[in-house]
Parts: sequence; structure tokens; C-alpha cells
Amino acid sequence: MSLAHLIPPWMASLVPYQPGKPVEEVEREYGIRDSVKLASNENPLGPSPRAVEALGAALVGLHRYPDGGGFYLKRKLAEKLGVAPDEIALGNGSNEILELVARTFLRPGDDAVMSEQAFVVYASVVQAAAGIPRVVPLSDFTHDLDAIGAAIRRSTRLVFLGNPNNPTGTIYRRAAFEKLLDRVPRDVVIVADDAYAEYVEDPDYPKTLDYRAPGRLLVTLRTFSKIYGLAGLRIGYGVGPAELIAALERVRQPFNVNSLAQIAALAALDDDAHVERSRRTNREGMRFLDRELARLGLSYVPSQANFVLVRVGDGTGAYEKLLRQGVIVRPMGGYGFPEHVRVTVGTPGENERFVAALGKALA
Repeated sequence: MSLAHLIPPWMASLVPYQPGKPVEEVEREYGIRDSVKLASNENPLGPSPRAVEALGAALVGLHRYPDGGGFYLKRKLAEKLGVAPDEIALGNGSNEILELVARTFLRPGDDAVMSEQAFVVYASVVQAAAGIPRVVPLSDFTHDLDAIGAAIRRSTRLVFLGNPNNPTGTIYRRAAFEKLLDRVPRDVVIVADDAYAEYVEDPDYPKTLDYRAPGRLLVTLRTFSKIYGLAGLRIGYGVGPAELIAALERVRQPFNVNSLAQIAALAALDDDAHVERSRRTNREGMRFLDRELARLGLSYVPSQANFVLVRVGDGTGAYEKLLRQGVIVRPMGGYGFPEHVRVTVGTPGENERFVAALGKALA
């Protein structure tokens, strides 16, 4: 018997997220060794050494359930960010906070406004909650905040903003953000996805935590997956008004963040040296890629994150040719950029290998 009639239409039409293949499977399939993965915007230096040390000591406690309220991690984050612990929600990656927000605030038929070529999960969590994604085209690869403000209607409940935007790496700046804040109705939740904020060096970047204000429904999302190098443990958090966070807690599953993730995140917050090394590696790697991509005659989008969107002509074709040389990047056809690939900034050796392989692929 078919299950099709049991699945709501808004769920049946969802397109599943397409993850990349495991590195080991790529190497087996293409008969290569020592591949370089530059596809998922991970930290090329690996996890925080302090986090690794803390994990080793924590393994003997795996028979215990996690701290279901994230007491210690929330307390430490609150001290670091200058907020109250009850203004913080922990998630299985910041992706889970996106889902919690959609499930909490969307009713069937409500809409959420987002950029068209932004993180694909925004649209998927809205659709899974029977909401309607209302997409706004990018302007010069960047969020068009004027157009986003104009797209808000009486049925709008959420606005999603990725800054820097994935997959373009661009940012909107302080004046445009403040103008949008004045325009968003007080009953609309603004979801500021700042997953790559720690990499941004532009002084005009709006740090959304600075815009917390009474009566403003603004939730800032951050993650330990990027600069802290804990992507495999899946831990992120959201910061917002206590009343909003309490609403998310009503739909959050018990023990949603595992013990090891909490322990590693606690230790990583103290590892300022690792964060600074990661920033420096990214800064130097981006300069190298800027120079080498220009030498190859390729156009690319100037990025404030830890990745760069490069126009190669045939994105899928270039991806396949790079794979055969053991370099894994991400083709961007699914994001509406069929002529582009997205490449993560790696170590100096990884960046050099990518450039050499790309030159051969495009020859």
C-alpha cells in the first residue's frame, strides 16, 4: 500500500537536503588517496585542542544522560556574551534552532521572508511547518534588505537573514540593517543567522547581539561548527528575548544536545588562541585565493566568511574534474548558481592544491 495519501502535500513536495559523500567513499569511487575536502566550510585546523582534551576526560561518563538544560554551557555563554542564561537556547547545531523557530511561530499558511539564494534550510524548515517561503532575489550576490522589508505582509511571521550569507559569503552592513529593523513589524520574528560572524573583519558589520531591545523579536544564531571546529559534535545556540526562548523550549526535545558536545563547547569557549589561529589562517588563505583566482582570470564573489563562490563556467563539470584530482568542492547548481563552485578556505597546502587542480580542470 502506498503511503502517499498519508503525507501532507507541503511535506511531499519537500526536497531533501543533499549532503556530500563521505571522503572515504569519494576516494574509493574515484580511486584516489589523500583527498582534500574543501566542500563544507569546516575549520581546516581541526577542533579546539582544549575541546579535544576535555572530551578525553569525559568519555567515562557516557552512561549518564546529558545535562538536559545545558546549565553550565548557558552560564558560560551568558558571561561571554553579556546576556542572561534564560535568553539562550541550545541546539543540535544552529540548524535545530532554525527548526524550533519555524515550529514555534508558524501556523499553516503563514509565510517567512528570506533571500532566494541563501541557506537552503531556511525554506525547508518553513515548508515542513506548513508555512510558505517568500523568497527575495539577491542584489549583487547580497541580501537586498530594502526588498526584504517590502516583502513583509500581514501573514509574515518570520524573516531569515544570513550574515555572512551562505553560499555567497557577502554581508549587509549596519545602516541597511538598522533601516530594516525600523521597518519590521513588532510581531515578526527576525532570525539573524550569524554562523560565520567570527570570520568577519569589516568594521561596518552589524553585530546583531548589539541590537537586542525591549519589544524587539530578534534571535541571533551562532554555532560551534565553524571557527571552533566542532562540526562533528553538532552544537549551536540562539540568543533572544527570554519570552521567545521560553517558547522554543516548549517544543525542544529533551537531551537534544549530547554530553560531549556540551563539554567540548565549554572548553572551546576558553580557547582564544585556537580562534585567533583560525582567523589568521582564514585571512591569509583568502588573500592567497584572491590573488590566484585573479591570476587564473576567474571571477569570484569577495567573501567575509571562510569560503568563496567561484565562477568556473560549468560548475558540475569543474566539480567532477576536481574530484578526479582528489579535491572536493561543492557545486552550486542547487543554489541557483550552475556556473559556480563554492570552495572552503583551507590550510596553505590545501589552498595551493586546489588552485593547481583548478588550473588543470579549466585548461
